[in-house]
Amino acid sequence: MKKRALISVYDKAGVAALASFLAASGWEIISTGGTAQYLAENGVAVTDVAAVTGFPECLDGRVKTLHPAIHAGLLARRDSASHMETLEKLGLETIGLVCVNLYPFFEKVNAGLSLPETVEFIDIGGPAMLRSASKNFRDVIVLTDPADYGAVIEGLRADDVPLPLKKRLAGKVFNLTSAYDAAIARYLLDEEYPAYYPVSVKKVQTLRYGENSHQSAALYVNTGASGVFGAMEQLAGKELSYNNIRDLDLAWKAVCAFGLKTGGTAPQGEAEVRALGLADTALPAACVAVKHNTPCGVAEGNSLLEAYRKAYASDPVSIFGGIVACNTTVDAATAGELAGLFLEIVAAPGYEPEALSILTRKKNLRVMVSQKAPGERHEYIAVDGGVLVQETNRRLLEKWDVVTRIAPRAEDIADMIFGIRAVGYVKSNAIVVIKNRATVGIGGGETNRIWAAELALSRAAKNIAQAAENGAGDGSPAPVLASDAFFPFPDVVEAAHAAGIKTIVQVGGSQNDTASVETADRLGIAMVLTGTRHFKH
Repeated sequence: MKKRALISVYDKAGVAALASFLAASGWEIISTGGTAQYLAENGVAVTDVAAVTGFPECLDGRVKTLHPAIHAGLLARRDSASHMETLEKLGLETIGLVCVNLYPFFEKVNAGLSLPETVEFIDIGGPAMLRSASKNFRDVIVLTDPADYGAVIEGLRADDVPLPLKKRLAGKVFNLTSAYDAAIARYLLDEEYPAYYPVSVKKVQTLRYGENSHQSAALYVNTGASGVFGAMEQLAGKELSYNNIRDLDLAWKAVCAFGLKTGGTAPQGEAEVRALGLADTALPAACVAVKHNTPCGVAEGNSLLEAYRKAYASDPVSIFGGIVACNTTVDAATAGELAGLFLEIVAAPGYEPEALSILTRKKNLRVMVSQKAPGERHEYIAVDGGVLVQETNRRLLEKWDVVTRIAPRAEDIADMIFGIRAVGYVKSNAIVVIKNRATVGIGGGETNRIWAAELALSRAAKNIAQAAENGAGDGSPAPVLASDAFFPFPDVVEAAHAAGIKTIVQVGGSQNDTASVETADRLGIAMVLTGTRHFKH
């Protein structure tokens, strides 16, 4: 039986060596278009696919291999007498190896091309051949990845390509084509929640372990969207772990809520704030410290160094061993203070040369750079046997209803807006106390709101007292309290009053809102309802 291999690749890495080996081993090489020309230029004799099909390539190359002479040669079972008799009767021959990789739809979907231009990169003939060959993997070797060429060459040289290898290569085909089809579906569908949710992701890193050392893990990134983790670059430090990536994801999302200064991304909800006639005077720099997937310090400043110092002061204990994300270029002065603390990761859109030199002296510190703000439309949470999909929380506030007799002071409004941005990244129940564009107390992840409030308020009282003792009291107005949800009871208002809070911003919407509003009026507290809830579980 004649040995024939069909080779048609977009990525030509390693293919000349593979084809040369096959030709030298007595295989006839069938090829098409650019691949045929490339192989001929590399000294490999090639039979054009049209000579096999007896039909010319047509429709600008859309139809080349979609022909019974190709697919019968791939799908015929060699152990089936009727299949082999049919081939002989029709004058067709078997094909024993297929090497195909696909038009780069993954890359082109991110290239900003028009719809008609992008559609031209949807491969039809390639997936069809791969699927036919893979279904018949016992008789046909199928290659999609240049990394597998060596193992196949080794097996052919020994006249034994093991069945488990053939099966694995076939599995890789369906793994690839399912992701390829999902990326196309995601691009073409207008439905936000279609009947079958198309997810197309590619493994970029096998992690040392997962959340705990006995759990395996890997990082996958989207093929059809250039998200943050597809674009983020590691400049120095140890390999990222599973927990590092989870924390880095939260830290980057949280700091970008205040606007990514390098790249010009606006703060979260900026248009909503301005539409309500509120001044949103975002400061030049923001810094977020994260530990165990929750913020322990969030701050804005007139410089990055100021923002970092304020974030650090929010919880100087928890930040140890944490992650710090910055929304503007890290300068040498800030890098010097970051390097003075044990941190797992520093992330920013850029680094001054001296700053990078300072940070990279700490060999274990992971230094990350990205100039891309989060842009995924949806979030995914795995549940046992399924996946929850929801729209990403991009809204900040729907309204600005002053529901108390006392209105917030003008100087408090910036802190209130800051607080709404910050509280959305703290685990629910979440209460954040803010002073001078910085968290001074964070209470999150509690099972009831009063516990979260008591935690945030006690931390705030300690931090404010410590600042005053150190001579850092700035004489700014009393702190503001922000909540991720409504108050079903007046207890949080009462606790806030006892701690010296004069202004509260919360979503509202409880059937018992009146009790909290009346309590605030009685205690001389200004309260604003935003109408937008920011639960984070």
